[in-house]
Amino acid sequence: MVIPAYGSGAMPLVWQPEDLEELQMLKNRLNGSFCYAAGATLLRTQWEGGLVPAPEHMISLARIPETSDVYMDGERIVIGALTRLNRCITDGSLQHLRLLKEAVKTIAAPSIRNVATIGGNIVSGVGDTLPALLTYNAELHWMTDTGLETRTLDSWLKGGRDGSRNPNDVLISIQIPMEKWSVTNPDRPTTDVREIEFYRKLGRRETFSASLVTIAFRGEIATDGTWKKVAIAAGGGSGMPMRLPESEQLLLSGKASIMQTTALADAAASEFVTYGDAFATEHYRKRTAGNLLGAGLWEALH
Repeated sequence: MVIPAYGSGAMPLVWQPEDLEELQMLKNRLNGSFCYAAGATLLRTQWEGGLVPAPEHMISLARIPETSDVYMDGERIVIGALTRLNRCITDGSLQHLRLLKEAVKTIAAPSIRNVATIGGNIVSGVGDTLPALLTYNAELHWMTDTGLETRTLDSWLKGGRDGSRNPNDVLISIQIPMEKWSVTNPDRPTTDVREIEFYRKLGRRETFSASLVTIAFRGEIATDGTWKKVAIAAGGGSGMPMRLPESEQLLLSGKASIMQTTALADAAASEFVTYGDAFATEHYRKRTAGNLLGAGLWEALH
């Protein structure tokens, strides 16, 4: 049975559904006058900064079992949207998702990561886990107004650009296919590829700051020196993270070599769509993303 947990004065009334059926019923009943809450660390920051008003109602997802589990489902790993960020670092089931772990380690302080969730980082649309998840071809499992639906992370991000997202949709889990990359499939080890992965975040200061630029890179090189697979993504700040398919194709068109690093840096800087603000110009962010990718590849191949 759905009951409000608390609420008084200017504070939102908090509802705690116990399953997806109750969640859908609440969505229909409250008719858009609500927001979802997981760890609520980002929500508190936005309210305190006056960036968004506090809603009349909040729907807590904490009691819904499907949102908190981490498990293997055939050839994919499923991460519940309410999985705490620190668990993404320590959970043995996620040990081979190295880029995701590196990304999580750069987010806020350990005390915040004990409360904040991966789902909250994703639905912000600008979270530092997003470039890493894009290189894993992650899919998002949603409860929509018409039922459960799975979309690729890339398509959901594009929905933020063209305005096609429905704010009433609620993220249930993240699903990462494991069979497509030997680098993330320890049960099927291969000896004919060299694996390269790196994640970089540049902030305004060394720790606990919002990112200016984040990049993620995954690749496999065959024994003949050609690239078998490449996935590259960039984001940072309030900009929308994105895959860089043209930069990926640049590498795939030739053999892996440090001679590719300068071309990759230039291609990524040109392809990356970002913005300028008081902290960094658009040109600076684009050039920095390219340089981080070029330098990371040079280090990996040197």
